[in-house]
Amino acid sequence: MPRRSSNRLDTIEYIGPRPVKPQKRPNFLGGWVVLLIAAGAAYFFGKDIWVAQAQQVTPTSERAVALISELQPSANPGERLAAAALQRAQAQVSYEDAYYAIPYPNGDIPLDKGRAEDLLVRSYRAALGIDLQTLVHEDMSEHFSEYPQIFSRKTADANIDHRLTPNLQRFFRRMGAEISVADDSGQELPSRVAADYLPGDVVAWRLPGGRSHIGIIVPGPGDRRAEPWVVHNRDAGPVWENCLFDSKITGHYRFFGKKAEKAKPQS
Repeated sequence: MPRRSSNRLDTIEYIGPRPVKPQKRPNFLGGWVVLLIAAGAAYFFGKDIWVAQAQQVTPTSERAVALISELQPSANPGERLAAAALQRAQAQVSYEDAYYAIPYPNGDIPLDKGRAEDLLVRSYRAALGIDLQTLVHEDMSEHFSEYPQIFSRKTADANIDHRLTPNLQRFFRRMGAEISVADDSGQELPSRVAADYLPGDVVAWRLPGGRSHIGIIVPGPGDRRAEPWVVHNRDAGPVWENCLFDSKITGHYRFFGKKAEKAKPQS
């Protein structure tokens, strides 16, 4: 019977030795390249982690005590003021912005309560014997129209005037203690250069939402001593932290009790 044709190819039987697959030569160079890349990556990322850890110097109580003992005996009033602010940062104080009827002069609300302005007032009294309650009240009593008209009041109030940041800013400005720099257009603004801020300087900010805030410049902890850190009380009690440029600065002042000509940053 004739064999039918098929479109399929018939299997061809192979007779002979089994084919041997050629073996690749080991690539020793490729292995070393991989190892070198891995080592380089480990060094690069490890170095970044080490640097980050080295920069994370925490503001501990022990570092605060060491810095206070160094600054307190200083002949520089700014350093003594910074020491007093650091002492305030060690106190247990709950945030309080209520109105209090307090004595005059040298009046204060309960010591376990306070806000940013109270920290400032207490630091000035402790370090320099300067009573901002008295100074602000006396100046406002004589020049009330020169101050922000807060709460639509018509006269000065020794219970609260020194506890409001806008009043403190106006007082420092009137005392010639404001420090500013001129931008390209000639407008004078607070500096954005860290070196222009010295221990004991007072800084005011505009917080998100428009609220005014104020604090004192102090040295940083440990190896970061040359950096301008801040002691302030922003809703959660006094703290020592690196936050100078976190919010918009609206004022920079250097006041040690005497009226002076307009201050400028020190070079």
